[in-house]
Amino acid sequence: MLKTFLPLFAMTFLICTFLVLMQFLWMHLTDLVGKGLGMGLLLELFFYAALSMVPMALPLAVLLASLMTFGNLGESLELTAMKSGGVSLFRVMRPLIVLMLFVSVGAFFFQNDVLPVAQSRMWTLLKSMRQKSPELDIAEGEFNDQLPNINLYVEKKNHDTGVLYDVMIYDFQQGFERSRVILCDSATLQTTPDKAHMQLTLYQGELFENLRDATGVNTTARNQLYRREEFHKKTLLIAFDANFERMDEGDMRSLYIGKNVSQLRHSIDSIHNRIDSIGAAYGKEVASNSYLSLNSESFPESILAADAVTVKKIDPDSLRREQPRTSRRRYVQNAKNEVERSMMEYLGRSLYLGDEHKVLARHGIELHKKFTLSLACLVFFFIGAPLGAIIRKGGLGTPLVISVFLFIFYYIIDNSGMKMARDGKLPVWQGMWLSSAILLPLGVWVTYKAVKDSAVFNADAWQRALRILTGKNKRALAVKEVIIEDVDPAEASRRLDELSALTSSFLKKYPRPQGYLSYWRGGMDSAELRQLTASLEVTVSYLSNTRSRKLMDLLNAVPVIQDLMILHPNPRSFWSRAAMYLFPVGLIIWVIALLFETRTIKSIKQLQKILPQIQSYGTDENPPRLN
Repeated sequence: MLKTFLPLFAMTFLICTFLVLMQFLWMHLTDLVGKGLGMGLLLELFFYAALSMVPMALPLAVLLASLMTFGNLGESLELTAMKSGGVSLFRVMRPLIVLMLFVSVGAFFFQNDVLPVAQSRMWTLLKSMRQKSPELDIAEGEFNDQLPNINLYVEKKNHDTGVLYDVMIYDFQQGFERSRVILCDSATLQTTPDKAHMQLTLYQGELFENLRDATGVNTTARNQLYRREEFHKKTLLIAFDANFERMDEGDMRSLYIGKNVSQLRHSIDSIHNRIDSIGAAYGKEVASNSYLSLNSESFPESILAADAVTVKKIDPDSLRREQPRTSRRRYVQNAKNEVERSMMEYLGRSLYLGDEHKVLARHGIELHKKFTLSLACLVFFFIGAPLGAIIRKGGLGTPLVISVFLFIFYYIIDNSGMKMARDGKLPVWQGMWLSSAILLPLGVWVTYKAVKDSAVFNADAWQRALRILTGKNKRALAVKEVIIEDVDPAEASRRLDELSALTSSFLKKYPRPQGYLSYWRGGMDSAELRQLTASLEVTVSYLSNTRSRKLMDLLNAVPVIQDLMILHPNPRSFWSRAAMYLFPVGLIIWVIALLFETRTIKSIKQLQKILPQIQSYGTDENPPRLN
């Protein structure tokens, strides 16, 4: 089993890594193109990016490889042969389960030890590449603004020699007031040896430059001073750093992406302590603010009583009215300014604490990521292996479609949970484990169905269930070539009479669908409906031994009546009583049951019309032989 699985796993892992690496390259293509980066730098970036993409590629590779492995076994009937020999599915999966345990443990150590270094170096390298100046690509017939404070127009360019013809330059290096316009017949552009400047050599041209007067102020437009210069050759040096400078990796290592489990836990504790101390300091400050705190001074009752007798009661509103209008306006304005100042101050502090909580959430997310990858690999294996055994389709076709669908479902849930945890809408642990919590029951269910050899993905079983739900389940009886037991007309008549009596009794009791209360008090009599359906099937089975094609056509017209659980809820059940009293829920269930009751009554009425035809066919004065 390992010899079959390992090559497929290696192949799918490389394919998945390549795909996510191409996605990364497509997202950051604009940061890499036109920078003159060497092949060594690009290969280094791709290497670290490939390592950083492992958490995304590994679960998909496990899912696809397990689907292909067990799909191939099922398609070639090897799995069926193993089960026939008494080998259970778990025993077949045992070596791969052990392998997946090792892969999960290895994924944790990779996340904890390798990934922080790879991510730090990748983002440091990518950020350094973003800040590198682009290589010059001078286009013909348009203005180029790739040089700082220089607009360059080239009419024609010799691509072999690099010579530029009919050049126009707008130079704003000394400011807009001292701008220069240069026209020349030809020019060459090259980088200085230190790659810190661009050297622009001009031939056969003119230069126009605005000048200032002695006071340093430009003159009016009518008396504008300017300088005009003709030259045969002129050289301009333009600051243009073409060197690649690698940034310090320590900045990224200090962020959450560059830390392992112990460092993340230490950082989380530090951030918690910082938030608590800042919150306590803010709380003390608010409590000490006279505008925001209540007066907590207390006085003995005797002093209060003495004050009540000796001190004249003062009305604050009268004091305010006695003040001049300008003073009152000043008091109101001062109070308003103080409120606005306090509001802005506490808003800023709230934003600062919000940023601290976001940093804390980021660290928590990164901490949980160290463990979620390991569980995701196990969950995807227990989805892929049983699913492959059920669908029995190998190759890359069906397994690839199913894998992509399941992985997109997992990716959407995982990203949604991470964003909700990052934004504080969910606790971090709930957001990060949401995808695993949803997919784990799916893995358990699929494994259980595969072990029990369930036909959960059998197309015929689904079509049969769909026909039952839609009421389109029809009989397909045909005259048998060999009949062991011939139909006895007397016995057939007795059975038809019994079935007719049961049909009449049922329709007399249930001439129409039940109302809301009648339904929840018991629904249709399950024993009576079960007896009717059993008698119907036994009678049809007995009469199907006939050699008469006309009678066989009548039997095929007999409807199939299903005894469904929804037709007779248990009135003593807690859930039935709860649904009845929870009117919206009970109403929905009753409406669905109403549709099935209507269909059942319609089928029984149809049976009641067909039974006399079958009876008359077998009881006429000169009846045709039933056998």
